[in-house]
Amino acid sequence: MPYANQPTIKVSELSDEQVKFVIENTNLSVANSLRRVLISEVPTLAIDWVQIEANSAVLHDEFIAHRLGMIPLTSDDLVGRLQYTRDCHCDEFCPECSVEFTLDVKCTDENTRLVTTRDLISANAKCIPVTSRQERQDFSEGQDDILIVKLRKGQELKIRAFARKGFGKEHAKWNPTAGVCFEYDPDNALRHTIYPSPEEWHKSFYSNLHHEKEVFQAPYDFVSEPNKFYFSVESTGALRPENIVLTGLSVLKRKLNDLQTQLAHETAEDQLRV
Repeated sequence: MPYANQPTIKVSELSDEQVKFVIENTNLSVANSLRRVLISEVPTLAIDWVQIEANSAVLHDEFIAHRLGMIPLTSDDLVGRLQYTRDCHCDEFCPECSVEFTLDVKCTDENTRLVTTRDLISANAKCIPVTSRQERQDFSEGQDDILIVKLRKGQELKIRAFARKGFGKEHAKWNPTAGVCFEYDPDNALRHTIYPSPEEWHKSFYSNLHHEKEVFQAPYDFVSEPNKFYFSVESTGALRPENIVLTGLSVLKRKLNDLQTQLAHETAEDQLRV
């Protein structure tokens, strides 16, 4: 049976950090489902197991372990090939389900030693902290690195950690997006939002009323339903923004297929009972 709607997608802007696109000929529930999937069900890699062998810094072990877990790791070239740890047959960790990281820093002089993502060494060059992926020549060395902890003379930090595959529904550290939003009524014609003073609100970037200086919202349309959605997806750097969208669409399609298959099985079982 053909679908009643045939959604179309048009990409309006694409960069290393963000993608903007427009979805038409679909409804609000589908658009919101895509938004939720992009946030919570697109897999990435993040540090999930930490063994602290030495720590004389001012931050306690749990604090440092949490900070390590929140560091975004490049996952584009590796996440599709790695298994989830729960599906792997290894005893603990292996290259098929994890990536090992090491950190060994000691402060030996009077100056404060900044321990950053530059000191976090990966066993796989395809999975490294996002800040280590590309050195910008316009900035001084280390300016973009993420600070983990500060050490004074005599203090040290030695760590062994493993990054695993996961998704945002399990923990926010696996969320590949820094922000996902969409807009569907730029001129507020549907009145889903009531503005006490419309003139005090800035017009949307997608508004059709920019040339109307004295008109701040469109006339009320009580018949139409939203069918055009302006998306903006910003990446943390773990995945390229276009890969986040493509993976999210694949996940949503798989979930709908599973629902359709399960519904067909239950319908067949009901008929057999009759």
